[in-house]
Amino acid sequence: MRQHHFRRVWLILLTVFIGLFLLADLGGALYMYNYAFVPGEKSFLSNSQSKSEQQAEQWLAHVDKESWHVEAAQAKLRLQAYYVPAQTATNKTIVIAHGYMGSNVKMAKYIRLFHQQGYNVLAPNDRGHGSSQGNYAGYGWPDRLDYLKWFKTLLHKTGQQTEIGLFGVSMGGATVMYLSGEQLPVQVKAIVEDCGYSSINGELNYQRTQMFSWLPAWPLMPTLNLLVRARAGYDWNQGDALKSLSRNKLPIFFIHGDRDTFVPTKMVYQNYAATSAPKKLWVVPKATHADSLATAPKQYAKRVGRFFSQYLQ
Repeated sequence: MRQHHFRRVWLILLTVFIGLFLLADLGGALYMYNYAFVPGEKSFLSNSQSKSEQQAEQWLAHVDKESWHVEAAQAKLRLQAYYVPAQTATNKTIVIAHGYMGSNVKMAKYIRLFHQQGYNVLAPNDRGHGSSQGNYAGYGWPDRLDYLKWFKTLLHKTGQQTEIGLFGVSMGGATVMYLSGEQLPVQVKAIVEDCGYSSINGELNYQRTQMFSWLPAWPLMPTLNLLVRARAGYDWNQGDALKSLSRNKLPIFFIHGDRDTFVPTKMVYQNYAATSAPKKLWVVPKATHADSLATAPKQYAKRVGRFFSQYLQ
């Protein structure tokens, strides 16, 4: 009788413990989803702007440009982009992918750089960013399919003779690496990626260890991924730049700051090793995350400009 009572108490305690454990896991996953996937101001991101960035945004506000729209791939979301035509007519266009919680406006210094080099520029806003609809960050993975639609729109509006270069920073860098593994239009000629992560899973786990080291990877991360699949409609485990790069055939230029602690510098070496296509690597001394242009502006413009001019002829 006592043994039966003991087993019953033990079973109740075990059930309560498992219930509390699962509840805590779900609560942690919900917190992390709101923290990392829901668009908005993020305390871990710097919102300060340099004078040159402010000047670039003022330039973008007044430069001749068009606002374009497409519907997101596999989602009823209206996406927006700016198309900035070159001062002198050209068939060469750079498509720019922005960073996490960024926008095409915040990419103004890069848009201006390519505009000054004589290119047309197409700068989309990803899902949940800028003027585009959406309530989640895709970390570049579902967004890559949207860029395929932007390419079709670009070619429809500017003609099949258009030559395209891809450029992305941070999350945008990951986006263009994901695109490297897709069936791209023949008009896409070259890629420049700046400080993109090697995988969504790797970046999220890295950030977890930096900001929430007390949270265990298991079962939190699998539960969080299930939540992302349910709410945002994609599996982040598929967002693996190394797998995409293994299928890449296009020339690609990798850039990363040697003091990047947001997307660790070691990731650029992994990305570089993953592709057998023509490639270049520049690890910028003293540059932190997404800071290579500001750290070495003349060298950055020269290297990137020379790379694109080699393949967009």
